[in-house]
Amino acid sequence: MKKKIYLFTIMLIFIACGGNNDDMLSPNPSNMTGDNTSGDNTSGDNTSGDNTQDDNTSDDNTNSGWLIPFSQVKDGGPGKDGIPSINSPRFVEANDAGANFLEDTDLVIGIIKGGIVRAYPHLILDWHEIVNDSFNQDFVSINYCPLTGTAFGWKSVSNGEKSTFGVSGLLYNANLILYDRNTDSYWSQLKLQCVSGALIGDEPILERIVETNWGTWKALYPTTRVLSLDTGFKRNYDFYPYGDYKTNQGFFLFSVTPTNNELPNKERVYAIIDEHVSKVYQFGKFSGGKAIKELFNGKEYLVVGNENLINSFELNESQLNLNFEYDFTNSEVFFKDDEGNKWSVFGEAIEGPRTGEMLNASKAVVSYWFAIAAFYPNPERYIE
Repeated sequence: MKKKIYLFTIMLIFIACGGNNDDMLSPNPSNMTGDNTSGDNTSGDNTSGDNTQDDNTSDDNTNSGWLIPFSQVKDGGPGKDGIPSINSPRFVEANDAGANFLEDTDLVIGIIKGGIVRAYPHLILDWHEIVNDSFNQDFVSINYCPLTGTAFGWKSVSNGEKSTFGVSGLLYNANLILYDRNTDSYWSQLKLQCVSGALIGDEPILERIVETNWGTWKALYPTTRVLSLDTGFKRNYDFYPYGDYKTNQGFFLFSVTPTNNELPNKERVYAIIDEHVSKVYQFGKFSGGKAIKELFNGKEYLVVGNENLINSFELNESQLNLNFEYDFTNSEVFFKDDEGNKWSVFGEAIEGPRTGEMLNASKAVVSYWFAIAAFYPNPERYIE
C-alpha cells in the first residue's frame, strides 16, 4: 500500500507540472482520498498510512552549504524547472472577455507598482508558482506555493543584478524552494532567506502585495489588469491539480515539522513575521471590517481588514497617536484616521493632510496554519 500511495503522489505531481506544450491529462479528484488522508490534524509524509512524520533525527544536522536541515529538503518529483515559471506574462483588462475565467470568489495576488495595477490568480499560479514580471524596467518575482498557500513579491535581483527565479523542484517543510538564475542559489520562500549557494544568508527584497478575492480586488482597483490564460503553456487552468488538498486537513504530500493542532491545518490565516517569531490573525475575526493596533515583539502595528483581506503596517513615532478605522465601501479607500486622512490598502494616504505618506509595510503573509506554525513555531494568535 505504501508503494501505491507513493507512486500516486509522484504521478499527481508530474501530471500537475508537466512540460511546456504537452496536452495535459487531468487527475480525477475522486481518486485523491483514501490512505493518503487522515482524520486528525497531524501532518506527515503521505507515503505512510497514518500520516506520521519521517524520522530524520539521525541526520538532522545541517549539511555543509545549507542553512536548513538537509534531511528535510525533499525532492518534489518534477525536477528543476519541471514546474515552469512564467517569464513573459500577458495581461488583460478586468472587463475584457479574456478575464471571464475568473469568479469573484477566486483568490488573486494584487500589486501596484509605478502606477501599474496587476492581479495574479491562484488558479494560474497553482500550475506555475512563479511569474517573473517587469514594471517599467523594475523587475519583480511573484511567487506562490500551492502546498503552503503562501505568496510573496520579491525584487528580481540577485547579487545586485537583474535576475529571474525558477522552481528548483525541492521543498522544505512542504514549501517552495526557488532558485535564482544568476547564481543558481536556492531560496526558501517562507523562511525568506537564501539557504544554499553563492548568496547563502541573503534575504529577498520584498514588494508590497495583498491577497484577496477577485471581486474585492476589482472593487479596490477597477482599472486592474489580470494575468491572462495565454501563458504559453497548455494547462487546464479550470482544474485544481492537487485534488482535495485545500480542504482535507490530513492530506499532505510531504512531511512537516513541527506540527501544531491549535487550528485546522489548512485554515488560511494572516501572519506578521518578525525575525523568528510570528503572530497570526484569523480572517473570521475581521468579519465586517476592523482596524486594531497591536504591540508585537516590541513593535507597534496597525492591522486592518475584513473577512476577505487583511493587511498590516509597522507604525512610526509620528503615527502612534492616530486612531484608525476600517472604511472600505468598494473604492480605493480602505481605512481612515481621526486626523482626516484616508488610506489605501497598501498604506498610502490618498486624501487628507498626510496625502502621499506611506505607512511602513510589515513583513507578513497569508498562509495555511500548518505552514506558518512549522516555520515560526508556537505563533501568537490574535484573540478578540
